[in-house]
Amino acid sequence: MKREEVTARIAEIGLVPVVRVPSAALAVRAVESVLAGGISIFEITMTVPDALGVIRTLAARFGGRALVGAGTVLSAADARACIDAGAQFIVSPGLDLATVEAARARGAAVMPGALTPTEVITAWKAGADMVKIFPCSAMGGAKYLRALQGPLPDVKMLPTGGVSVATVEEYVLAGAAALGIGGELVDIAALQSGQVDADGVVAVIAERARALVTALGSARAKLRKPA
Repeated sequence: MKREEVTARIAEIGLVPVVRVPSAALAVRAVESVLAGGISIFEITMTVPDALGVIRTLAARFGGRALVGAGTVLSAADARACIDAGAQFIVSPGLDLATVEAARARGAAVMPGALTPTEVITAWKAGADMVKIFPCSAMGGAKYLRALQGPLPDVKMLPTGGVSVATVEEYVLAGAAALGIGGELVDIAALQSGQVDADGVVAVIAERARALVTALGSARAKLRKPA
């Protein structure tokens, strides 16, 4: 899938689950649960043990029906390794121009992190497909996102941090292109509980995913409704 198609798909689905867990097995369990809940995107962070192996396994297993990405990518070398393993998009918590360049050179979508207006503009001009606004909640959440979008309406922003079922609507109405969501969805305690069904799905995570999909749909419908 081309970089533009990956970006469009992420914007269409609108939710990017961040899988940051303490083992490869839990990462797979998290992905299966998120998929069961109707979200066909997942971002495997480089903090997951054997992250490249996990990405490679998941890309082979789910690549035909889900987007596989890599998160917490801090260098150009790591970006290239993740893409070689099968990652279709690269996400960073901060802005490293060499990482952006490396991802674009390999044809992968790239979403560097930024917080200040200067960082957002620099990331966008460098070729970011979306700019991850992180940690958005620490700066006021949706209010801060709205303040950024005002002078930068063409920048596709991916707020991450503080996103939950309760805040989906305010982020969407503030202009988010998509939403990054971590612990509010990918609950490590739930994953470690061992309460899985025959397909390896953790019900509570699947239910949260479905609730997020519903909340996003409602928020987008409200956004489309004429004033």
